Amino acid sequence: MLTFKSFTGDEITQYLNEVARLRIQVFRDYPYLYDGDTHYETRYLQTYIQSPHSLIVLAFDGEKVVGASTGLPLTHETAEVKAPFEQAGFDIDTLFYCGESVLLPEYRGLGAGVTFFEYREGYAKQVTGVTHSCFCAVMRPAKHPDKPDDFIPLDAFWKNRGYYPCPELTTEFSWKEVHETNESTKPMMFWMKSLEAGTSNTKKAG
Repeated sequence: MLTFKSFTGDEITQYLNEVARLRIQVFRDYPYLYDGDTHYETRYLQTYIQSPHSLIVLAFDGEKVVGASTGLPLTHETAEVKAPFEQAGFDIDTLFYCGESVLLPEYRGLGAGVTFFEYREGYAKQVTGVTHSCFCAVMRPAKHPDKPDDFIPLDAFWKNRGYYPCPELTTEFSWKEVHETNESTKPMMFWMKSLEAGTSNTKKAG
């Protein structure tokens, strides 16, 4: 049976190695194909170390960490995450950014994905001024050569959680894939959800 615990601010530092380990293992699979290394992880996770309002939710099987999910106010994210919203005129103070959710394969299908979103959205609602939650996902061509025959995209799951795709909001992240010798940029598209009842579109600045 899985148990879940959340940690915020300075509390998260002690678990960053666990998050890095899970990211390297889980994101190696399609669609991310991430050839992880500790240097990239250290650079990436600095954003969470520096934010006083960052959140990590961990899934435990006994004492073993088998899953992790992260989030923080969008204002504390990096430039490439904030830029699409700023350029489109959104008030980024109203947005909470959900980072990754990573879970070992043998624990999938037990409800962890729903629980991760519930924890992050519940936390986001407590952050002053936040009205919407968002995240981004990599965009891959339909006939990508590394796409497994049994691959099932998470679009339906995200839509069931109340998120909707925002094709007008895209950015690029850079990482090294398993077949690459160096990092390259990958296109990312954002998804969004209102945390306010009866509201479907986020507020824009001004």
